[in-house]
Amino acid sequence: MAKRINKIQEFLDEKDIDALLIKSKTVKKWMNTMTGSGCQVLITKEHGYLIVDGRYITEAKEKEHDLEIILHNPHLTGRNYLGTVEEILKKENCKTLGVEAYQVLVKEYHEIEKLGIEVLLLDQEIAHLRIVKEDEEIEAMKKSIAITDEIYQKVIEHIHLGMSEYEISALVQYYSIASGAQQMSFDTIVATGERTALPHGRPTSRKVKAHEPIMIDFGIQYQNYQSDMTRMCFIGEPDPKIKEIYDVVLKAQLAGLGAIKAGAKGKDVDKAARDVIEAAGYGEYFNHGLGHGLGIGEDGEGPTLNSKSETVLQEHMMMSCEPGVYVPGKYGIRTENMLICKKWQQNEYGAFLHFEPLTLVPIDLDGVDLSLFNEKEKQLLTDYQQFVYDTLSPHLNEEESAWLHTLTL
Repeated sequence: MAKRINKIQEFLDEKDIDALLIKSKTVKKWMNTMTGSGCQVLITKEHGYLIVDGRYITEAKEKEHDLEIILHNPHLTGRNYLGTVEEILKKENCKTLGVEAYQVLVKEYHEIEKLGIEVLLLDQEIAHLRIVKEDEEIEAMKKSIAITDEIYQKVIEHIHLGMSEYEISALVQYYSIASGAQQMSFDTIVATGERTALPHGRPTSRKVKAHEPIMIDFGIQYQNYQSDMTRMCFIGEPDPKIKEIYDVVLKAQLAGLGAIKAGAKGKDVDKAARDVIEAAGYGEYFNHGLGHGLGIGEDGEGPTLNSKSETVLQEHMMMSCEPGVYVPGKYGIRTENMLICKKWQQNEYGAFLHFEPLTLVPIDLDGVDLSLFNEKEKQLLTDYQQFVYDTLSPHLNEEESAWLHTLTL
């Protein structure tokens, strides 16, 4: 945790801010410290403090090793934790205090103002501290995503006609916890038939029917880090129109994957995918951004891939790529992979980046008409299927490896 304290202190120096008050669970998790409601973190340019009330003092002494633990007792002082914050700020001669804008209520903000210092509301500046992932974060997220891939394979083995969306969701939950997940990343999305046109459709008692699309979108938390994936599956041959849209969405995802280059912004990647869907005549039915960042972020994580994102993509940023087409009252198709931005090659023109897939669930080629794909798209699809095979096959038995090989091009 010490290096993350240092990272915050470097941020304070850069922005000329004397101290930062941290209240959000997300940032406290990122710092690997106590996350309870009675635990507040105060970082100054020289020191780091964990301010706790009596409910947390014993646990703090057992777990905390990098922050100075300070007990505040509101029953004795008649003040909340801000009394302790005021003492520290005066001791260190702090004139400015940054706070997380989305964590401070209006009443609390006015109380902070009464401390006699300049209060700075920070939002994306704090999130940006976590946007480029460290090696240990990447490893934790790779594990979280790998577990998610395994869960999905287990779930689809049990899906059958007449099964309700509730039952599919329950299977996802069961296999997630049984596989070591702390909890789900978000409320699991399970939708079937015409309900797949709801991008965030929550499960209902609706039952699976033949030839209809089934959308499953879920993620888990493992060692505090999240995963997220969406896949479509079918029982029986899907309607030709659904297959057409499936191909369009897959082509859009491949276009997004191919759009990364040095200096590319989030909006450039979004546009590459969105142009494919618009050219196919479904632009009005793609009603969300292409992707979002991933990490600890219960409050959201960067970078975003949408039409307004000015974030310049860098190595070790992690994000989703999830184009979708949703025709109200009929059907919806979305496919989602998690990606990491990696250095690809370096030459006299500079450094080139590419997206490396982290989601290792092969694309079901039964619904894909390869005659509609150009050579670049075919190569991107080939590369992904081969990458999945090369990564997973050493860990599979002969029968499983042979089946996976059938999905390579």
